[in-house]
Amino acid sequence: MTTEDFPGTEFRGAAHATADLVSDYLAGLPGRPVWQPMDETARQALLDAPLPAEGRPLDELIDTIGRDVLPYPMGNGHPRFFGWVNSAPAPAGVLATLAASAMNPSSAGGDHADVHLERAVVRWIAELVGFPHPAGGGLLTSGTSMATIVCLAAARDRAARRAGRDVREEGLAGLPPLVGYVTGETHSCVRKAAELLGLGSRQLRTVATGPDGRLDTADLRAAVERDRAAGLLPFLVVASAGTVGAGAVDEFDPIADLCGAQGLWLHVDGAYGAFGRLDPAIAHRYAGLERADSLALDPHKWLGVPVDCGCALVRDTEELRGTFSLVPSYLRDESAGALGWFSEYGTEQTRPFRALKVWATIAHKGRAGLSRDIARCTALARRLGELVTADDELELLAEVQTSIVAFRHRAPGRDATARDALNRDLPVAVQRRGEVFVTGARLDGAEMLRACLLNAATTEADLRLLLAEVKAAAAELLR
Repeated sequence: MTTEDFPGTEFRGAAHATADLVSDYLAGLPGRPVWQPMDETARQALLDAPLPAEGRPLDELIDTIGRDVLPYPMGNGHPRFFGWVNSAPAPAGVLATLAASAMNPSSAGGDHADVHLERAVVRWIAELVGFPHPAGGGLLTSGTSMATIVCLAAARDRAARRAGRDVREEGLAGLPPLVGYVTGETHSCVRKAAELLGLGSRQLRTVATGPDGRLDTADLRAAVERDRAAGLLPFLVVASAGTVGAGAVDEFDPIADLCGAQGLWLHVDGAYGAFGRLDPAIAHRYAGLERADSLALDPHKWLGVPVDCGCALVRDTEELRGTFSLVPSYLRDESAGALGWFSEYGTEQTRPFRALKVWATIAHKGRAGLSRDIARCTALARRLGELVTADDELELLAEVQTSIVAFRHRAPGRDATARDALNRDLPVAVQRRGEVFVTGARLDGAEMLRACLLNAATTEADLRLLLAEVKAAAAELLR
């Protein structure tokens, strides 16, 4: 950094301008369209931007951001955004992101604030969802996709060690195929993790679910027994604390019983739904979650921590450290203490300062505030389910267990193929109208719309507008 790069009057003025710009942007969201396709000229201006030969003043850059970037959002900050599982950013997290960027450390290890703060917020996250937290038993990641890789790597290494192999040195060659068990609603990040870890997606068995969308333990037990009899090595079960399709929460106690008896690692995908445990109305659904060997979840979903921020939690600290620890001579730290560095517990060596935005978000709301927001979202989802059920044009496809509502348009008078085609096309048709944003998926082989409620600023009027827009878009498509 040269002398002229150090923050001074120019930086202070641009920082104030940025604060005003961001404040106005957030305040104005409810009055704007949720999402609209970018103007072709604006899109091409971003795509074709030439590499600058000379630098530009900071205030010009802020003006460009305000003119060319902020007017074209994904939409997830809006209270009528019901798509995927993308939250509005928590204001405290937005502010903390700026401060963390100013410090710009590598949170791999050492004696600086970000390292100690990460240990604290990982413990906070574990406490929020009721998961046991031994010292060092977790770390922040880019998201649940990476947290899943971290957790499944530990599961793989434990299984290989029990079979007499050191997979870090010898690889998987010579081992019987390691088999994991999932359902048809398991997130795709689990398959990606299995492929990246050399397990192969062929060794992921799809277990049946019941009519409530939960994993069928009888079918799981039968699948494990078949694979053992065939000379394979069952080692992993992936349960869900909120499936991506309908938000179903598995029954953890019977799954944990089976895993304990069979020596299987129980991993829970709690990316979005695990924080539902904070709502007293649905907390009973999570009984037994604390018995899992690992849990992956995303503070950047229901808590609203600005992206990116996932978290991997494990019951056995040494299983995690033994999977990843590698300390070259240039990174030795004799004062690191018993836990060592975070870089010994995952794949990242240079790690961003994620902890500050997590700390700010949780500290600003507190457990009580987070619980209120989450309870409001689940109550709104149940209300949306009631509104769908009461509407003759619409059909509710699954019990509302968390804050995802799976439904479809009945397309009266049309056959199953036409009904599927309508519901496949509906999400984009609704999005383009600009009033609400909803996405689609397939559930039990049928096309549907899925509304995910993560924003406590959403109102019942927004829910009614969502259904009105779905029906209006369907009428246009049917015509």
